[in-house]
Amino acid sequence: MKEIQTLAERLSTNVAKVIVGKREAIQLTVTSLLCQGHILIEDVPGTGKTMLAKSLARSIGCSFNRIQFTPDMLPSDVTGVSIFNQKTSEFEFRAGPVMAQIVLTDEINRATPKTQAALLEAMEERQITVDGKTHALPSPFLVLATQNPIEYEGTFPLPESQMDRFLMRISIGYPSTTDEIQMLRDQKLIHPIINLEQVVSVEELLSAQQAIKEVRISPDLENYIVDLVDATRNHSEVYLGASPRGSLALYRSAQARAAMDARDYVLPDDIKVQAVPTLAHRLIVGSAARIREVDARDIIQELIDKLPIPGGELA
Repeated sequence: MKEIQTLAERLSTNVAKVIVGKREAIQLTVTSLLCQGHILIEDVPGTGKTMLAKSLARSIGCSFNRIQFTPDMLPSDVTGVSIFNQKTSEFEFRAGPVMAQIVLTDEINRATPKTQAALLEAMEERQITVDGKTHALPSPFLVLATQNPIEYEGTFPLPESQMDRFLMRISIGYPSTTDEIQMLRDQKLIHPIINLEQVVSVEELLSAQQAIKEVRISPDLENYIVDLVDATRNHSEVYLGASPRGSLALYRSAQARAAMDARDYVLPDDIKVQAVPTLAHRLIVGSAARIREVDARDIIQELIDKLPIPGGELA
């Protein structure tokens, strides 16, 4: 697992040249990339959401497309469309922007539910279907979606099925005073992303994505994951708990976290660190709890604190 740790460190260090002082957000993004999972970045404008996606794409030499979601956008604007060629008398598929390895869907909740749904098949099955024909998406394939948690006027909240397809929800946040000063200095003459180089090949990334699946996880820790997810379904302030897809997301991200620490086995701390970003966005808090401004993140943390930490031998 030393190779995966080295790969993750190269990626994180390279992205940190652009996204200053946000090590944890970068690490979660790299973890999600290793898990082949999609990311929802929920933060205010100007905190570096777009730059994070661009920096990641450049660091691994992947194709990158940005989709600016708006209310008048159609599903075909995302997936592509079949156009009749009069010369050949056949329909030709013109690929949409989703046909890239790293896809940034900016302000995803500005689009209508019909357009949002155009991403469902792509995110889950890594393919799109247009006019009855299925087109495979490139590998690796990662969707980074952004939304503004402050301004909701004119937006369409993501349905549960869409939220559940994101492996993690993360936030970048404002930089510290020191980091913001450093950012000003770094961009005095030229933006650092201009000179950002590829540090990991696509082949290395694909190999690492397969390797993390071999990280061992004991039966006790498997039970711990299921118990934690099940506890969200039975919490008094939760209307809808995490799905089995949430269990798998926590399982896989814990494996990736262990591999990034050069371990071939998962520790309870790996699960605890990944629980909030992988599970909180899958919960629907009850109406009474929402009035009291109870946050799903706090509920997950409460359950982590309550559940006994498992022990035992490694599997």
